[in-house]
Amino acid sequence: MDMSRVGYIARELRRHAPFAALGALTGIIIMVIVVHAELSSGVSYTAFHILHPVHILLSSMVTTAMYRRYRSNLWAAVAIGFVGSVGICTLSDIAFPYLGGRLLGVPISLHICFIEHPQIIVPVAFVGIIIGLLRLWTRVPHMGHVLLSTYASLFYLTAYGVANWGPLLPFVFLLLFVSVWIPCCLSDIVFPLLFVGKAGAPSDLPAKMDKD
Repeated sequence: MDMSRVGYIARELRRHAPFAALGALTGIIIMVIVVHAELSSGVSYTAFHILHPVHILLSSMVTTAMYRRYRSNLWAAVAIGFVGSVGICTLSDIAFPYLGGRLLGVPISLHICFIEHPQIIVPVAFVGIIIGLLRLWTRVPHMGHVLLSTYASLFYLTAYGVANWGPLLPFVFLLLFVSVWIPCCLSDIVFPLLFVGKAGAPSDLPAKMDKD
């Protein structure tokens, strides 16, 4: 990847940082409500298992569409859309919250939906890939992607972790920010662009992403 494209990716990371921070803040507000309402872990479990597949759906749409703007290789688009959504959403929604919980000393279990529920995750990913192939639409789904990732990460913590969350809220904010900011930009922007070679000048990327 040439330096001009690296520079573009760096600008995108900076541009998405405030939005990721806003998402993390709304996540903290939701966590406060969950804690004060004393909602059971079953509610968080259900919320996570709705949000995580929807997150994968939007991520596979965006990742596939981003690649298809520059390359017409159908099978490569399918593979990139699948790995870039399922793999990176697992990183964002599960691995980061799990590792963050462990670092905070929270008893938390590891639950990988792609392994535990492939009958849900795989079809959802392919529906998103098909949409991404047919509709090269990236910007609006990416915004939804960031919020969904925030809330999926949050409900993973409260579904699979047991803690007095009140004193940990500042650390949870940082954890949500990192869990969303880096993986979401990695999935939607960095990962598909790794495979497009020199197709498309970096200066063209914002215009291409803003279309539709």
